[in-house]
Amino acid sequence: MRIPIVAFCGALYVAVASGLVCLAPNTALAQTVAPTVADTAKGKALVDLNGMTLYVSDRDTAGKSRCNAQCIVSWPPLIADTDAQASGTFSFISRDDGRKQWAYKGKPLYTWAKDKKPGDATGDGVNNIWHLASP
Repeated sequence: MRIPIVAFCGALYVAVASGLVCLAPNTALAQTVAPTVADTAKGKALVDLNGMTLYVSDRDTAGKSRCNAQCIVSWPPLIADTDAQASGTFSFISRDDGRKQWAYKGKPLYTWAKDKKPGDATGDGVNNIWHLASP
């Protein structure tokens, strides 16, 4: 008899083909309203409801996120609430897990787990593929 072992990480788990992935405790909650613009350590950028800087990835294509599984531990997607309404340059993409993610000009939006407070922008330039979501 196999007994499953589950470790508690104090966060949300997501089922993936290889098992469960523990998401970082700062995984963003779904938001109903589109992101806004604010000043960050690297200039003006889009931010979520908590004022956390948003980013885009060069690996994503318009309408498709390539950040799944372990990637979302470091780069939590900005999830759209089921009641959210797209407008203007803001839209949604459908993630592989079925959730809606906010997108700006077709590019999926993410936060960065290492940003600790509103205005931080430490994810800009990571691996030469992550950039501020600039308005």
